[in-house]
Amino acid sequence: MPTKVPLVASSLIVFFAFTFFSYTVAKETWQKRDFDTTVKLQDHISRRFDESFSYFTYLGSIELTVGVALILALLSLSRKKFLAFLGWLIILPASFFEVFGKLVVFHPSPPEFLHRNILATTLPSFYVHTNFSYPSGHMTRTIFLVVTFAMIVWVSKRNAFSKLISLSTLLVFAFFMALTRVYLGEHWLSDVIGGILLGLASGLFASALIIGKNTVKMNKVRADAIKESAALGR
Repeated sequence: MPTKVPLVASSLIVFFAFTFFSYTVAKETWQKRDFDTTVKLQDHISRRFDESFSYFTYLGSIELTVGVALILALLSLSRKKFLAFLGWLIILPASFFEVFGKLVVFHPSPPEFLHRNILATTLPSFYVHTNFSYPSGHMTRTIFLVVTFAMIVWVSKRNAFSKLISLSTLLVFAFFMALTRVYLGEHWLSDVIGGILLGLASGLFASALIIGKNTVKMNKVRADAIKESAALGR
């Protein structure tokens, strides 16, 4: 079972990977691959999915994702789980790093002729524009939530089949969010990868706070009890 130290260490390693990847993006090493990936996706995916994909991206909006995290933070606070409260709030500094990247990393967003999002929106975040597009905020916040939910499922009392279904659902959700960001011309592939790395780093760090020692100890005690029962049954 995961403990705090491995989660925090993994978070730092992934954050360093995000930093290095950001350097390669700033050096414009992804331009051709970014453009080719978007064109190939748009060539091979029917435009009848434009509306469905456009609606799907709402699920990664800052209003919804941060709102979910804040609700969970308040629920944790009401249960006096202060570390979990702080863990859910990690989505805020993650979003700060995302906006900071868009201000300082030279990486122009996809041109208008590649845009396929066909829905108008009144959400405030859609009216806020930065100079550049790296990293993807949708992916940062989506992966943050996916990772934290996945870790919670992993240490839960659910059986293996239930865990597999839940984790697979989270993985598929993350995959389609990444796909829609590139297909709709909202972000380049490199923006999505950067968002995944930033979301993974922040999600792992948050999980170290949200899961806590008590959960890990309870699972260990439960596992030991099962082993003892099995031994007595022999």
